[in-house]
Amino acid sequence: MEPALSAALLQVSGLSVQFEARRAWMRRAPPPLRAVQDVSFHIAPREIVGLVGESGSGKSTLARAILRLIDATSGSVRFEGVELLGLEGRALQAMRRGMQVIFQDPYASLNPRMTAGQNIAEGLLLQGQRGPQRLTAVAEVLHQVGLPRGAANRYPHEFSGGQRQRIGIARALAVQPRLVIADEPVSALDMSVQAQILNLLLDQQEERGLALLFIGHDLSVIRQVCDRVLVLYLGRIVESGTIDAVFGRPRHPYTRALIDAAPVVHPAQRRKRSLAGDPPSATAAPTGCAFRSRCASAMAACGNHPPPLRQITPTHAVACFRDDA
Repeated sequence: MEPALSAALLQVSGLSVQFEARRAWMRRAPPPLRAVQDVSFHIAPREIVGLVGESGSGKSTLARAILRLIDATSGSVRFEGVELLGLEGRALQAMRRGMQVIFQDPYASLNPRMTAGQNIAEGLLLQGQRGPQRLTAVAEVLHQVGLPRGAANRYPHEFSGGQRQRIGIARALAVQPRLVIADEPVSALDMSVQAQILNLLLDQQEERGLALLFIGHDLSVIRQVCDRVLVLYLGRIVESGTIDAVFGRPRHPYTRALIDAAPVVHPAQRRKRSLAGDPPSATAAPTGCAFRSRCASAMAACGNHPPPLRQITPTHAVACFRDDA
């Protein structure tokens, strides 16, 4: 069963992010880019929720809007019952202590002019920790992510990709957050290192009782680590539910296409790929259901307006007009 809204740690309601396009000289302004459109979901304490979709579907934009790294156009983001979109200054800084992010590129996310210890200690400094207390906290979190105490004095370029991601995880964990957003945290790493980082992240999630929003495109990883999954297409959630419900019986054509396109090892298990072409631009998406231009089952109703996300079982919701969806 999905967690009740009353127990939600993070509650996102009707969140939209729109970017205005620049107008060229003597030309009409192009339409705005609707990166995220009317997204609603929640995450309970200690829960791991996956967010999947093709490149350009709005996954990272959604994450950055939740963290207030970019401004949302409309909607609501409540963390532990507090509305974040209206906070400023110290009030926003205080709430951010409970929410941290692990970025996709471990090298680009670290300041190359600062040592690993200094990178990790940035959040602790904002919390007011100084002197021996801060050094002790850095040493402890380095040990927890599998790095020696001496790593604190080395610079990012002296580490491997997997070690740099461990530093990124340590920086996120150092301030004792309740929610971590992991934005494709293993996609930039070698296959041999990915499992180590995933296991580290899950061990820390369990030990600390963290909630986790895990963004990824590898469905096998999402299926392995998450409790629930949200499927995003051109900024809209088209399907959501528990892992068993969504992977056991995917209802939206886009979800089925993503699962069919996932690589499998044995030739006998390979499926016919049903997802053709690239998604349309977010500035020129089809009217109605945005997926209808790529959907073999599109109907006339699909062009009227976007289908609402409707609950078909207590653990499964889909945005599709088809009766069999």
